[in-house]
Amino acid sequence: MSPANMMVLRPSSGEPVKREENPAGSSNNLRGDVLRVLGVLKVATVEQIQQISAPHMSYRHTDKEKPSERKQARTASHTGALSDLRKHGLAENGGRLPGGDTLRNLTPMGLKAAARELGRPVGEMGDPARGAGRTGASHPMTVNEAVLALLRPKLNLSELAGEPADVRAAAQAAFDAPAGLGTIASYATEVALPATGTWANPGKGGAQADIVITAPEGGVPLLFVEIDNCFESAQVLAAKIDKYMRFCQRKVKDTGAKERPMWRTRWWVPDGRHSDQPHPPLLLVFNRIGPRNPNTVIAQLAELTERHWKGTWYDAGFHMYDGKLPIVVTGMKQLQEHGPAGAVFRRFGRPHNQTLLEAIGNPRREAHDARKQAEYAARQREHKEELRRIAAQHKAEREASRPVCADCGTRFTDERWKAVEPTGWGAPRETHPHLCGDCKQRAVTAERQAEHEHQEHDPAVPEQRAEGGWLSRFRPGAG
Repeated sequence: MSPANMMVLRPSSGEPVKREENPAGSSNNLRGDVLRVLGVLKVATVEQIQQISAPHMSYRHTDKEKPSERKQARTASHTGALSDLRKHGLAENGGRLPGGDTLRNLTPMGLKAAARELGRPVGEMGDPARGAGRTGASHPMTVNEAVLALLRPKLNLSELAGEPADVRAAAQAAFDAPAGLGTIASYATEVALPATGTWANPGKGGAQADIVITAPEGGVPLLFVEIDNCFESAQVLAAKIDKYMRFCQRKVKDTGAKERPMWRTRWWVPDGRHSDQPHPPLLLVFNRIGPRNPNTVIAQLAELTERHWKGTWYDAGFHMYDGKLPIVVTGMKQLQEHGPAGAVFRRFGRPHNQTLLEAIGNPRREAHDARKQAEYAARQREHKEELRRIAAQHKAEREASRPVCADCGTRFTDERWKAVEPTGWGAPRETHPHLCGDCKQRAVTAERQAEHEHQEHDPAVPEQRAEGGWLSRFRPGAG
């Protein structure tokens, strides 16, 4: 049991009471979840916090009749955690939405606590979202919905073992749906992208990304996201994209006095191919609650920003996007329904919808490279096969020319073959070149035996022995 949830006894009555440190009885883990979510979203409803940090709770308390009762029961734990965080001065209420939901945000001290939970420098946390509820917070709420749609938190099915069969079936369907991008720690909101000034003190002319996603394990090392509620014109959005481009083009000197893009001093992205290094992609999510038609705005915006995103066509069948800003668009409803894995994303300059990974990537270039790699691998295999065939042919020809023993008919070993081959002028002559090693040995032994027998029966040999042998001829004074 967490120390925050431990019970103590009243001295007078012996009745248990919750520890004074956290009157609502929330656990350290639960408060940590709330800090992480609010540290990213800045301002949110308790239901949004629950949907991100405990998605299985959305399938609980289905036996209650009224939606408001079900909602209250699902969010009770996180409401208690927020109450305890308020007591410690880490969170506060930030007004109400038109529907009545209370907005929650962190205090400056709460942002520092959230930075520790997220493992981020405090300087990257941004400012508290105080006062967001006074204007209805329509834009922050849309940002939160986009985070939920891109994140698609995976629920824990084991937490629903006791629920009715239909509830578990619905939860299973959600669990089996394509995954989203990263974890809540992969997201940041209201991130300044300075075209002048510094990260801590941005100057004029820069952009502010509504969402920044860093999920390299999901194929998205860095993605900027801009939310539009269809109140802004194409010209206003084009001006924002100009700011994104100025930031992406900005270079600063690193510790080695070498220039590199400023964004690379904060985020890691793999190096692109030589002469094909695009800027980090930008995703525009259109939420149709304003008066403007997003289809019209998108068409105008693509034309106004063509110089930023249009690549160079190569006869090999693909574009190169060196120094360009990939711009991708989608609708909020499509994003919520299909998530990043759905083919609901349209990249400027392309005629068809794609998945997010396809839209921010270069599938034609990848397919071209894959074909080239396959062709190269095929040539390598053919070359190796040709070398193997030639080696086999040489081996066969060599075997066909291998000498055969004139006595037993056995083919010479490599060692014996080498021994009988002609060598230099000063090398001794091979005495039995037509015999294998074994037959040569037998022939040599037989020859020596014959010579020995000949010496034994030669009449001159005993006389030489009697006279002291043939060696006597070499004695001093002999002969």
